[in-house]
Amino acid sequence: MANDVHAVKEMVVQAGREMLRNGLVVGTWGNISARVPGGFVITPSGKNYLELETGDLVLMDLEGQVLEGSKPSSEYHLHLQVYRARADIEAVIHTHSVYASAHAAARVRIPASIEDLAMVVGGAVEVAAYALPGTEELARNVVMSMSDRWAVLLANHGVVGGGRSVREAMLVCQMVEKSAHINLMARSLGQPFELDREDAEQMRRNYLASYGESQIV
Repeated sequence: MANDVHAVKEMVVQAGREMLRNGLVVGTWGNISARVPGGFVITPSGKNYLELETGDLVLMDLEGQVLEGSKPSSEYHLHLQVYRARADIEAVIHTHSVYASAHAAARVRIPASIEDLAMVVGGAVEVAAYALPGTEELARNVVMSMSDRWAVLLANHGVVGGGRSVREAMLVCQMVEKSAHINLMARSLGQPFELDREDAEQMRRNYLASYGESQIV
């Protein structure tokens, strides 16, 4: 089990570098976590992703207590509440990507008008009500608006994505950013057409049963 925990920590560290390299965040903003036995590991507060090492990660239990490490990300409440509410989510990533954050700033949902968004996220990406960053109120708003999907926008803030692994949670965040960009472009041409709900739900089931399980996790 110790080796498994180390592997999860390595994935978190690598995801931090990928998140920065792909422009999903700038500086030390954003945060990443993943479940491990006894709770979850999360990126520390204010640490440069290019300098991040597995020993820097903070281990917390599901009561919000620090078990190992020093100061967790200021958004640990958000990660904690998602894990408490969603047994299907094993990793959480919070980004500030440009196009998705534009939707968050305007408080405009990203419709499920693209098939791959429906597959990976489960439908449209809704906007959680505004609350100050790092607060329990924000965490509650995220869980409520996320519902049974794997992503949500934070009003005037950014994106939260989840998945069955760190790799999949990263895919979710990338898919949200891509879909936000497409939505903005489509709106310049006319009104985007949202997928039929039953079709979107069928594509989601197919993804969870086959593509996601075999190729992402």
